[in-house]
Amino acid sequence: MRASKSSTRGFQVVELVVALAAFGLVTVVGVPPLLRMTSQFRVRLAAEELVGVLRGARWLAIRRSAEVAVKFDTTSGPTTFALYRDGNGDGVSNAEIRSGVDPLVEAARPLQHLGRDVRFGFPPGRPVRDPGDPSHWLDRTDDPIRFNDSDLASFSSLGTSTPGSLYLTDGVDQLAAVRVYGRTAKVRVLTYDFKTETWHE
Repeated sequence: MRASKSSTRGFQVVELVVALAAFGLVTVVGVPPLLRMTSQFRVRLAAEELVGVLRGARWLAIRRSAEVAVKFDTTSGPTTFALYRDGNGDGVSNAEIRSGVDPLVEAARPLQHLGRDVRFGFPPGRPVRDPGDPSHWLDRTDDPIRFNDSDLASFSSLGTSTPGSLYLTDGVDQLAAVRVYGRTAKVRVLTYDFKTETWHE
């Protein structure tokens, strides 16, 4: 009777050791892809949130029969966005926002999916092809908010827009671009594959 108890106890210890070894192997092999998938998901969520903001600004411009621009603020605290309306018929500009000529139509609100893990930017030290012309590399990777020469995504009363891109990253190896096409104001999300150096929808 004692021998069987001893052998059972010994068998349980062996089972425990095997189970721990298997768990360790699964952790080592499985966690990096899981973390990568989680980062992809977070970046995608942030990109889809930006799509909603841009489409909302376009709808407001059409409804108000005036140019409306989205201005992003990444300078302090959480990343926010605010909407401004053209006040004098010459388009929304940063100078006229500062002077009060182009009034605020929707107060600054935080972007829920941009924060510590996902931000505007590019993974450091990794060259990226231009989504508009893949035969060229992107320059100015210190500038992730690009709408012509400003950081304002503007929409006209006719539903057209300033063409441009917003780049989002987890700061490691994930990169997405929210692209706005001028004439149609269509908004698309592209993700970058660093292995193949290609953009995909």
